Amino acid sequence: MNAWNHTNESNFILMGLTDSKEIQLVLSVLFLFIYMATVLGNTGMMLIIRLDVQLHTPMYFFLTHLSFLDLSYSTVITPKTLENLLTSRKNISFMGCFSQLYLFGVLAGTECFILSSMAYDRYVAICNPLHYPVIMSTRRCYALISESYMIGAMDSSGTVIRIITLNFCKSKVIHHFFCDVFPILALSCSDTHDAEVTIFVLAGFTVVLSLIPLSSSYVSILSTILK
Repeated sequence: MNAWNHTNESNFILMGLTDSKEIQLVLSVLFLFIYMATVLGNTGMMLIIRLDVQLHTPMYFFLTHLSFLDLSYSTVITPKTLENLLTSRKNISFMGCFSQLYLFGVLAGTECFILSSMAYDRYVAICNPLHYPVIMSTRRCYALISESYMIGAMDSSGTVIRIITLNFCKSKVIHHFFCDVFPILALSCSDTHDAEVTIFVLAGFTVVLSLIPLSSSYVSILSTILK
């Protein structure tokens, strides 16, 4: 089999969810309504929080970014999925596919740490209410958000860099409706063991590092409530 990569091939083919035209039409309508509800709901929440001065608190600051992530998730995946369902064009460029993979990874990693930041915010509010305004200052909130995006970006960068160096020769057909890690790895004719280990280590690091403050915060909150 002839090996190929981004230097001599420009497209992957996304197979999507089904080959049935009738089911594709139903799914496209369903996904469109879900996407519209997601856009309207999250945009509305961000606008309300932005316009209402009483909601300019750390909790709603983090909720704004959580809404932004939810909106971004949908925008990264849904438009291309709808195009595949409604048209016969199932191609996605090499760079487009890896851009989708990278952005999805950034958003997933960032969400983990924003949830941890929200748990820390609730811990401070419940366990140290008198010091809350000092501890959860504007500077601290921006620092937590910046760190969340930075760690998400580093995690996703490591994953994409490890995959993008592989050669692909089995097929250009991705048996999925978007560019995800393991459907892409399945196309490689290179040894993917090292890449899989790297991906699992990065993902495990992200999950564990975000779970430690999250679980610690809620254990402390529960302990305080029980006392």
